[in-house]
Amino acid sequence: MHPGPDDDPSAATGEAAARRARGPAQRPPVTEHAEAAGSPAGRDHPYRPRNWALWRRPPVLIAFMLGLEALAVAVLTISFVHSVVPGNRDWINFGILAGGATVHIQLTQRQEERRRNRTKKVLIDLTAVWTFSAALILPVPLTLLVVFLIRLQHWFIARRPAHNFIFSSITHGLAGAVAHLTYVALGPHLLGQPGWGGFWHEAGTIVLTGVVYEAIQILYVGGALALGLSSEPTLRNVLGSPADNLLEAVTIGLGAVTAILLAVVPPMVVVMAVATVVFNRLAELDQLQNDVRTDPKTGILNMRGWSESAERALERTARSGDQLALLMVDLDHFKWINDTYGHPAGDDVLRAVAQTLVEVTRPTDLVGRFGGEEFLILLPDIDEEATWDAAERIRTAIAKLHTVTTDKRGDPATIADRTTSIGVARHPRHGDTLERLLQSADAAVYVAKENGRDQVCFAPDGVRPPAER
Repeated sequence: MHPGPDDDPSAATGEAAARRARGPAQRPPVTEHAEAAGSPAGRDHPYRPRNWALWRRPPVLIAFMLGLEALAVAVLTISFVHSVVPGNRDWINFGILAGGATVHIQLTQRQEERRRNRTKKVLIDLTAVWTFSAALILPVPLTLLVVFLIRLQHWFIARRPAHNFIFSSITHGLAGAVAHLTYVALGPHLLGQPGWGGFWHEAGTIVLTGVVYEAIQILYVGGALALGLSSEPTLRNVLGSPADNLLEAVTIGLGAVTAILLAVVPPMVVVMAVATVVFNRLAELDQLQNDVRTDPKTGILNMRGWSESAERALERTARSGDQLALLMVDLDHFKWINDTYGHPAGDDVLRAVAQTLVEVTRPTDLVGRFGGEEFLILLPDIDEEATWDAAERIRTAIAKLHTVTTDKRGDPATIADRTTSIGVARHPRHGDTLERLLQSADAAVYVAKENGRDQVCFAPDGVRPPAER
């Protein structure tokens, strides 16, 4: 598991916090000559520890990261000192894994960078195929060396901030070392010798080791993300989506397969190197497909993605005879936010509202952005009373939002006490097609605004859409 575009959770403090960290002006780039000469520009070099952006993060986040890093270094030191001395077979296995990881990284570096740049929160790094297999089959010193070689190549490719690189590398090293200690403690094992006796014991041991490996990264990366977010953390923006976690599980599974192949048929690791390159490409294609259906500003479905899913839900409802409702959520006086605080602050509000809508709706409900300051929610299998309760719950939740952002000068600001007008249309009472339901919900929003805003209104029976009035 990795954080988003900056390759480290310390950078994941939200758009508003990022703007505060950058400040009102940017310094010119630092040249190598200036640094070597000891000029003021050299003293401001971003790789110098005193200039790390880490120190501009919230104090609780700084304490969390430094405390866990110190604990990790202590555990790694003890594990290293008490580890067995690597033998010839260990060094051969290390060479094979290091070679496979290098082939994987070098052939997929552009794909990985594109994936990283599209990811706003959590990035699943597919190099766990190599680090987890190293944790299973190599002693701690060589496991850490595999992690170091992988992270070093990422450093030269991506050039992330130094403190980001250090935190992420320590996290990977600790996960690998603790996973190895767990695996060894639960022996005996099949790896390193032929035969399938005790298969289920071995399979259970590998699964448990994988859980430990992932738990370490969740604790470090997920904890830092949760402390660094400007808004209320959720499971999705801290741990990633279900698809992200499925990808992580598959990657760890491929790491286990790689370790078994290395123990039984070492030449077959070449096949795994090729498989990881293909798998990386498939992951990018899946992300591209998600991007087509996702609103880049809020992270929820865009109109295309929402409409496709809504049409399918409507077809299922028509066949089953169940009830269905459509909510159109329109933020009141949103232009005032942009005019008063600036458009970046308006974007922060839109993101906060989108996150809130996901949190207060059911997993089966479809949440999407209609455009501007309007959102759509499709509620399948719901009666009229429950529809009203759901709409009121949404209206109340938005009214309670406190969005931490910045004003036009870049100073900290909080936007609160915002209201919303919600229009409701029900199938088939207000329409038997998605287009007619949208028209009815839109008409209900107009009624809510004409009646004073900050309220929920059901579409009147037989109402004409606004364009026809």
